[in-house]
Amino acid sequence: MRRVVRQSKFRHVFGQAVKNDQCYDDIRVSRVTWDSSFCAVNPRFVAIIIEASGGGAFLVLPLHKVWQIPENGLTLSLTEPVVILEGHSKRVGIVAWHPTARNVLLSAGCDNAIIIWNVGTGEALINLDDMHSDMIYNVSWNRNGSLICTASKDKKVRVIDPRKQEIVAEKEKAHEGARPMRAIFLADGNVFTTGFSRMSERQLALWNPKNMQEPIALHEMDTSNGVLLPFYDPDTSIIYLCGKGDSSIRYFEITDESPYVHYLNTFSSKEPQRGMGYMPKRGLDVNKCEIARFFKLHERKCEPIIMTVPRKSDLFQDDLYPDTAGPEAALEAEEWFEGKNADPILISLKHGYIPGKNRDLKVVKKNILDSKPTANKKCDLISIPKKTTDTASVQNEAKLDEILKEIKSIKDTICNQDERISKLEQQMAKIAA
Repeated sequence: MRRVVRQSKFRHVFGQAVKNDQCYDDIRVSRVTWDSSFCAVNPRFVAIIIEASGGGAFLVLPLHKVWQIPENGLTLSLTEPVVILEGHSKRVGIVAWHPTARNVLLSAGCDNAIIIWNVGTGEALINLDDMHSDMIYNVSWNRNGSLICTASKDKKVRVIDPRKQEIVAEKEKAHEGARPMRAIFLADGNVFTTGFSRMSERQLALWNPKNMQEPIALHEMDTSNGVLLPFYDPDTSIIYLCGKGDSSIRYFEITDESPYVHYLNTFSSKEPQRGMGYMPKRGLDVNKCEIARFFKLHERKCEPIIMTVPRKSDLFQDDLYPDTAGPEAALEAEEWFEGKNADPILISLKHGYIPGKNRDLKVVKKNILDSKPTANKKCDLISIPKKTTDTASVQNEAKLDEILKEIKSIKDTICNQDERISKLEQQMAKIAA
C-alpha cells in the first residue's frame, strides 16, 4: 500500500514535537496494562491517567499552563463529584460522551455490559448486558449518535442500535489474531478496524455495515505486538494510527477510490508512547495550518506533537478547515432517549475557536413519587408550593453555609497577612537599628 502514489493535499503533512519547555514533566503515567489511550484532551485541558494506589486517579492540566486562582485565593477544596453513576458489577474501562445529545454518557466494563446514562438525572436508562459474551475492547458512536460499534475479545465487531437494543450488523473474526482489536465509525457510516492476523501481523480494515461478509479493504502493516489506537478526523478523512509501545504515528487518507485506505506518511520519534491524547479540531492553530495535535505520554512526561500541512499563504485555508463539529449539543438527553437524532452543530474556524459560556452540569434527581397516580388532585396542588418552599429553604441554607465558609477563609487570610506584615515590620526595625 506504500507504493501507491496519488495526488493529495495531505501527502506532505509533517509532524513535529514541541520543545522541551513546552512539555509537561514529572507525570507518573499509569502502568496499568489496559490497552487504552490513558489521555483525553479538549482545547483547554489535558487529562492523564496516573499511577496511584487503588487506581482510578487522573491528573488534569491546563494547556496554557496558567492557573486561574480567585482574587482571594481558594476557599474550598473540590472533593465531591457532581454525580456518581452506579450500575456496573465490575471495573469500568470505557466511557464515551454522546456526540450530539447533552448529558448522555456511555460506559462499558469488565462485566461485558454497556450502560447508557442520563447524567443530568444520574439514571441508567439503557442496559445492554446480554450482547457481549467476552471483554469489550472499545465502543464508538457514529456521527449522529444513533448507532454504536464495538470490538470484543470474542473477535466480533458489532453494530448496535442502543435504543432498540438490537444488533443490526455483526462480523465474526473481523481479525483472526488473539490480540485486542479496535473499531470506530467513520463519517460516511463505514466502520474502520485495527487488529491482528492469525500470524500476529497488525492489520487495518474498512467495512460497510450493510454487508460485512468481506471488508472493503484489508491491509497488513507489520509484526509489532502493540495495539493500534485509531484517531479519526472526519473533516479531512484522515486516520492516525498510534501503536502502544511504538515510537511512530502513521496516517492514512480514506477515500472512495481503490485501495480506499491510502498511506500518507509516518511521524517517527525516539521514545515509545505509553498512551496518546487527541485534540479536537477546534483546539488547533489554524494560522499555522495545524490539522492535528497529539499528546504523547512517556513514562514521566507528556509531549505535544503537532501535524502541519506546509502552506506559504498566511490566509485562512478553507480546504483544510471546513466547518467542524462544535461543543454545543444538538439535542437534550430526553429527546435522544425518545428517539430523535441530530447531526453535530457545526462551527467555523475562520477566526479561530472562541469558547462559549460554560454550562455547568446540573444533576436533578427525579422523585419517583411524581410518577405515581394519586386520587386527590387537590392534594397535589397543595403539595407543590410546599415542595418548592422546601427546595428554596435547602438552597438558601447551602448558600448561607458557602458564604460563611468564604467569610471565615477571608478572615483567616487577613489574619495571616497581618502576622506577616508584623514580622516584616520587625525585620525592618532591626535593619534600621
